[in-house]
Formats: sequence, structure tokens, C-alpha cells
Amino acid sequence: MNLSAFNFPFDPSLVAKHPIHPRDHARLLVINRQQGQVTDRTVKDLPDILQPGDLLVVNDTKVIPARLSGKKIPSGGRIEILFVKEIDVTHAEVLINGRVKIGQLIEFQGEGQARVVEKQPGRTVIHWLGPGRLQMYLQQYGEMPLPPYLKREPAWQDREDYQTMFAQIEGAVAAPTASLHFTPNLIQSVLDKGIRCSTITLHVGLGTFQPVKTAVIEEHTMHAEWFDVSEEVVHQVGAVRQRGGRVVAVGTTVARALESAANDRGEVRPGSGETQLFILPGFQFKVVDVLMTNFHSPKQRF
Repeated sequence: MNLSAFNFPFDPSLVAKHPIHPRDHARLLVINRQQGQVTDRTVKDLPDILQPGDLLVVNDTKVIPARLSGKKIPSGGRIEILFVKEIDVTHAEVLINGRVKIGQLIEFQGEGQARVVEKQPGRTVIHWLGPGRLQMYLQQYGEMPLPPYLKREPAWQDREDYQTMFAQIEGAVAAPTASLHFTPNLIQSVLDKGIRCSTITLHVGLGTFQPVKTAVIEEHTMHAEWFDVSEEVVHQVGAVRQRGGRVVAVGTTVARALESAANDRGEVRPGSGETQLFILPGFQFKVVDVLMTNFHSPKQRF
């Protein structure tokens, strides 16, 4: 299938630069495929849209302030890196915005230093020279890696705004954005309606910043992302099936984690690992019945 099939007119001015407050006042377009109905609602209406007995599944990953600005030594040229994942206590895979070669020394604020030790297409590795561990340094000096379509610089407030209320387990370099619209009051209303809530973990990785570059979408390779599905989630999915309810995935990260954890019979298995699942038109969902997702820009994928 050609990538051009996923293109459509889009007005960039419609992209919100900052979240609405309260978050659950965001607009929600509800599509009922069985009845062929499309209605305009808000996220706070979710308890009335879902049904008692449904299972709402969210992602509890936590975004790392993974963006660092620095300069090349000795030239002084500006450079930006995005932390992708830790390899060991002194080495990390990163995405670099700028030209570097193996051996390049990079200096950051607070006397932070790193050296490029591996450079190949799709993979750059740095040796972190300190001070301290890179993860601790990021917490002090890193910036939140905002999506490029926001077209603005990160601010300190983004450490709160670009984090979901479910965030617990650090490891993501981008937020599972569908969950950004939830508030404690909304979750309580959902529970009061007889709708269960459960969590999986999928650490959103480098792939969220990489557009599809192949004309034929089947040729695109998804970046691997780590996920974990617990015994409790497996039990709750089984229970919702028995009572005739629906599995509602909040975001494509949840959908990919649940579908990756399922066998051919649609049975979800507990465990963790990496997924490169690419959901294309014609994909047969084995677990997810309802998907809540943010509006995707033209030519985007999940």
C-alpha cells in the first residue's frame, strides 16, 4: 500500500501548543462503526460512552527528560542529542541532531561530557564520561523531548504537562499521548460506572520521532519498543471476555502491547520483551475491541 493513501489536507494551526485545563475537557470524536455514527463529545464524557463491564487499559510508562543541548569540542559547534536507551552504566544509544564522527567529544552544561563511540545508520552510541550516571544527569539538566509537530522549545512546565497521571515506570522518550487527557476525577467516574481499569507498560522509543520514509508502507521497519504485560492484566482481560465486556485500549502503545502479547487464539500471555508490531489496514485485532487515540498527522503510522 502506498504511503500517499494516508495523506490528507491538514491545517497545522489546529495543533494545540499546550494542553487544555482540565485535561479531560479535550474534544473527543466518537466513531461507532456498527451504527455508522460519528459524534462530537469531550473526554470527560467517557463514562457515558463506555459500558459497564468494559476494561480500560492504560500505559504507565514515564517520560525521561531525554533531550540535551551541547557543543562539540574543540570546534564549539552546537549539537543536540536525544537519549534513547541505556546500554550499560556508562554507554547509551542516542539520536543526534548534527554531524559527528566516532571519537567526537561533546560537552554539556554542568560539566557533562560524552564521547561518540559508535556511529552507523539508525544507531549512535555514546560513552558517558560524567559527572555521575547519565540517568541522574538527565533528571537535573535534561529537557522533555516534545513532539516535533509542536514546533516550540521545551519549558520547565512540560515536565508536568508532558507526563500522564498514570506515569510510574521510567523509560519512555515520548509520552503515550492518549492518556494525557485523563484526570483523577475522570478515572473515578469511570470506576463508579462499573468500568475496570488496568495498566500495561510500553516504553515509547525512537520510532515515534522517525517518519515513514518508504513509499510502500509495508517496507517500513518499526523501531523495537520494550513492553510488559502482567499476570493481573491477563486475568482482567480474561474476566472481561467472560462477562461480555470490551477491552478499551487507551492509545496505540496499549494496542501494540496487548496484541503483541497475544497468541494466535487471542489469549493474552504475561511477560515482557520487545515489539516491532506494525498495525496496517487489514490487521485482525485479537484483543482490543475499542481504541482511543489522539489525532494522527498525515502519513503517520502506529
